[in-house]
Amino acid sequence: MQPVDQPFPGLSGRRVIVTGGTKGIGAGIARGFLRSGAQVMVCGRHEPVSPPAADGRTAAFTIADVRDPEQAQRLVAVTADRFGGVDVVVSNAGGSPPAAAATASPRFHARVIELNLIAPLHVAQAANAVMQGQPDGGSIIMIGSVSGTRPSPGTAAYGAAKAGLHHLVTSLAIEWAPKVRVNTVVPGFVATEASSPHYGEAGAVAAVAAGVPLGRMATPDDVADACLYLASPRASYVSGASLTLHGGGEPPAFLSAHPS
Repeated sequence: MQPVDQPFPGLSGRRVIVTGGTKGIGAGIARGFLRSGAQVMVCGRHEPVSPPAADGRTAAFTIADVRDPEQAQRLVAVTADRFGGVDVVVSNAGGSPPAAAATASPRFHARVIELNLIAPLHVAQAANAVMQGQPDGGSIIMIGSVSGTRPSPGTAAYGAAKAGLHHLVTSLAIEWAPKVRVNTVVPGFVATEASSPHYGEAGAVAAVAAGVPLGRMATPDDVADACLYLASPRASYVSGASLTLHGGGEPPAFLSAHPS
């Protein structure tokens, strides 16, 4: 999918945080907001060679490990100080290497859940404290995963954390309304620079893409467009929702066993 040429309506000048926004899906989301005229802050545990840029505009960067609540609070404070407030937060930082649930260490499981569930709560809590005092409130978007909506063998703790993330969103959307809207984007397979290590070599990646009803994996731009919509005035009545972005989903196994 090619990025849209025109800025998304209503986002020019908006003050945006994208966690884990230096590469992959997060960088694509940051570029989408930059193209729409927003001011963007990205964070990561390590400084990138160059922050995301689009249309001659570059995201600001601050080092933050959002698993640490103090660093999550600092991320929001630094952004609010630099931009004069925080209108949108996209909690994208997350992920997990494959690991068998039977043999993975308790610390491994705890760290995966901490990164994919607890860290987004830290960031959201800090952002909400700022947004509640703003005339127009704000929008918080969590990046979930289809792993949280169906079995996730090999990444069980990750899938459980993403399932919990959606439930968290539905609760926060009630607690923090009407000033703050909270939603989830739920991607399926997404093609990034990490596709080969995660899905296998080119042939395996192509096979995964061929199994998607729409015939391809999503791109970071697809995920960005979903976030732009949820952050925009066009989604002013959307809160506590889950926007699934999986190209039609995973065909049930019986179809391959009994093709029509």
